[in-house]
Amino acid sequence: MKSIIFVIALLGLGIYGYSWHFFITLFIISFLVFFHELGHFLAARSVGVSVNTFSIGFGQKLISKHIGNTQYCISAIPLGGYVQLKGQDDTDPSSKNYDPDSYNSLTPLKRIYILLAGPFFNIFLAFLIYITLGFLGAHKLAPIVGNVLENSAAQSAGIVKNDKILSINDEIIKEWDDISKRVKLDPVVLQIQRESQTIQITLTPKIGESVNIFGESIQKPLIGISPSGEMIKVYHTGFSAITYAFNETARASKLIFQGFEKLITGIVPIKEMGGIVQITDITSKAAKSDFTVLLIITALISVNLGILNLLPIPALDGGHIIFNTYELITGKEVSEKVFVYLTYLGWAILLTLMLIATFNDIMRLKGDY
Repeated sequence: MKSIIFVIALLGLGIYGYSWHFFITLFIISFLVFFHELGHFLAARSVGVSVNTFSIGFGQKLISKHIGNTQYCISAIPLGGYVQLKGQDDTDPSSKNYDPDSYNSLTPLKRIYILLAGPFFNIFLAFLIYITLGFLGAHKLAPIVGNVLENSAAQSAGIVKNDKILSINDEIIKEWDDISKRVKLDPVVLQIQRESQTIQITLTPKIGESVNIFGESIQKPLIGISPSGEMIKVYHTGFSAITYAFNETARASKLIFQGFEKLITGIVPIKEMGGIVQITDITSKAAKSDFTVLLIITALISVNLGILNLLPIPALDGGHIIFNTYELITGKEVSEKVFVYLTYLGWAILLTLMLIATFNDIMRLKGDY
C-alpha cells in the first residue's frame, strides 16, 4: 500500500511539473533498467542458472506471472528493477545456495560473465542509439567563424568573420567541435570557404588558456576563433555511423570516469552530484524540445548506468566482480562475515550518495545552487 501511495504522489508531482512528458521519462528509465537486467538474465540462463524473479520496478508487485521457474513482474516504484538469481540475494547476503542451477555453484569466471552482462548491455544500447543518431542527424554548431581574437594565430593568418572551415590538414570538418580535435601545436593547413571562393591558409596555433568541461583552466593550442552560433544538422551513415557511435560511446564513458576522479580530488564540488530528480528534470525537458536531444540524453543515461554499476562498491556489479576476482586469484571465497559486512557497507555508501544527490537536485530546482 505504501508503494502505491508513493507512486501516486510521484505521478502527481511529475505531471504537475512536466505534463505528459513525465511519462516519457518514466518509460526511458524503466526501459534502460529492463535492458540492464535483461543482460544479467540472458547471461545467467546461458550458463544454466535459474532466475527466481525478473522485476521492472521496486516495491509492491502490481502485475506478476510465473513462466517456468521465473516470476516476471512489474512493481509499483518505476525507478529501477532487479533480477534475483538463485543463490544470490543482495538484500540477504548471508543466504547462499549450491544447487547445480545456482549462481554460487558457478566458477568465478562464469559469475563475472553474468555480472558484466548488465553493464555491457547498457553500453551497447548507447552504441546502438548513437548509430541511430548518426542516421537521423544531430544539431551541431556549424564550423563558421563568428569572431577572431586579437593577436591570435587566426588574425595573423588573415581569417575573418563568416569564413567557413572546410578541412584541416585534408581532414573534413563537419561541425565546430571537429576543429579543436584537429588543432595541434604544429602548423596546420586550413581549407576555407569565403563567400564564393575556396582559399587555403597555413597557420601555427598558439598556446592559450581555455576552460574544460569541469571548469578547470587548461593550456591548449588555439587558433583564436569562436563560432558564429549557426546550427546545422550533421549526419553519419554507413560505416561512418559505426565509427561515430563507437567514438561517442567511448567519449561518454571516459567523461564519467574523469568526473569521478575530479569529484574525489575535490576539483568538482560535491554539490555538482546529481541523482534521479535531475535525470527526470533533464529528460522531461529534452522530451519537450527535440527527439534527437532526447535520444542523446537517453544514450548518456544508459552509459552512466552501465559504468556506475561497474564501480567497485559492494552491492553493485563492480563490487561482486571484485569478490569473484579475489576468489579467482586465491582459489578461496571471501569469508561470509567479510562478505556480509562489506555488502551492508556498500548499501550504506549507495544510500548516502543517493541522499546527497537528491538533496543537491532539490536545492538546484529551488535555485539555491
